[in-house]
Amino acid sequence: MADDDLLRIGELAKAAGVPIATLKHYLRERLIEPARKTGRTMSWYAPSTVAKVKVIKALQQEHFLPLDVIRESLAGGGAAVDDLSAAAAIARVLEKHTGPKSRSRDELIARGVSPQDLDWLGAAGLARAGKDGRYRGDDLALLATLGAARKAGITPAMLPFSILGEYVAALQRLVEIELSLFRDGVLARAKRDDVPALTTAATELSERLVVLVRRKLLLPTLISPKDPKTSKEKPHAKPARKPRAR
Repeated sequence: MADDDLLRIGELAKAAGVPIATLKHYLRERLIEPARKTGRTMSWYAPSTVAKVKVIKALQQEHFLPLDVIRESLAGGGAAVDDLSAAAAIARVLEKHTGPKSRSRDELIARGVSPQDLDWLGAAGLARAGKDGRYRGDDLALLATLGAARKAGITPAMLPFSILGEYVAALQRLVEIELSLFRDGVLARAKRDDVPALTTAATELSERLVVLVRRKLLLPTLISPKDPKTSKEKPHAKPARKPRAR
């Protein structure tokens, strides 16, 4: 790569739309690295770093992913340009499903959401307010869904929000499987220019499949006999044989 193509940290910050302090933080967290160093304090960055910084910032701000998770995700795929294009496409798909509505904490509490539930969901990373203190997008939709359950009579004793931890663990595993299949199946065979469109299609397909397959499995699972290995009920004892008459 020619030196003329490389960017100083100030130029990178301007092109990516972030402060220099943010880039230095990403450097410390090993999310980005310079393409070349010409001195103790002088570093140069590849133009592709601009897209990488934008994706990191979007995943951090819009989807509240911690930096260590973002770093592991990018490292797991080799931090390839295709991975970054895929991440950007996924972010766009998710953004499509977020509406313009927003609610403040006080407004949510006035609508029946308990402060304890808000605190638990925030700590779990499932529903967090933005920098303006307002909830929106999927965070607000989750709160509305759980709030509707409360209004329908499903009390905290029946369904504590903390049970969502099991949901998160199960879905985290599903997401890991999906991304692994996507990297091995789609990214490994796709042309670079086709990655955004294919990612959009795959993400929408995945969301739809989860809904449909869950719907297909729910009733059969409900009516299927219990697995004796997992059932807590003790197996019925065999009736004792009657002694033979002599």
